[in-house]
Amino acid sequence: MIAIEIDSLKELLKSVRDGQLNIDEAVDRLKTLPFEDLGFAKVDHHRNLRNGYPEVIYCEGKTNEQIKAIMLNLMKNNNNIMATRAKPEVFDMIKEITEDAVYYESARIIIVKKRELPKTSKKIAVVTAGTSDIPVAEEAAVTAETMGNSVERVYDVGVAGIHRLFAKSEILLKANVLIVVAGMEGALASVVAGMVDKPVIAVPTSIGYGANFGGLSALLTMLNSCASGIGVVNIDNGFGAGFLASMINRL
Repeated sequence: MIAIEIDSLKELLKSVRDGQLNIDEAVDRLKTLPFEDLGFAKVDHHRNLRNGYPEVIYCEGKTNEQIKAIMLNLMKNNNNIMATRAKPEVFDMIKEITEDAVYYESARIIIVKKRELPKTSKKIAVVTAGTSDIPVAEEAAVTAETMGNSVERVYDVGVAGIHRLFAKSEILLKANVLIVVAGMEGALASVVAGMVDKPVIAVPTSIGYGANFGGLSALLTMLNSCASGIGVVNIDNGFGAGFLASMINRL
């Protein structure tokens, strides 16, 4: 697969030299060049060019050796590689191959960071209903920070004591994008969206008693919100919320 990619690059360069393609057309072609096939994984080296950020390793369901091989492959061409849902033993293994690895235990994210991305002046606020929602919120916050965003955390301000939320209203009103993370009945997203004039990304969590149905009750509440400007990601999907918030924040 690498040989195919090199041949494709040679043909592309020849087309530019011969005047058959201009630079913009060549960049468009680069976005669709082949991936690298490891047998158990097909590593997409051009995702950074297409989407603005390298491929992210989702660790759950993969063996340590598979994660290691994918990480080594991505490290050849990318900076600021992210591995999500990573256990401490995975971090120990990654530290053996690079000193640039950092582990965010609460977020369960490993970052192999070789350079700092320039921070945007516009802020993302990450808000949780309860302390139990913090791991999902941290996954969102660390993802957004790694992608070059400034993040404000507002934790444990759920509707059971809504005065705690109002005490932080200045932070909420100044944010350019808000991520609201809540389990139980998931009402916090509706309340926040009713307070602000910016997009709210709602993240239902699996936190709650039996009738919470593993986050389904919070998901349905957020989907059925009467407040405008809410988008909803999947249950416990802090990474997806952080990535989406970063894309919105950089428009």
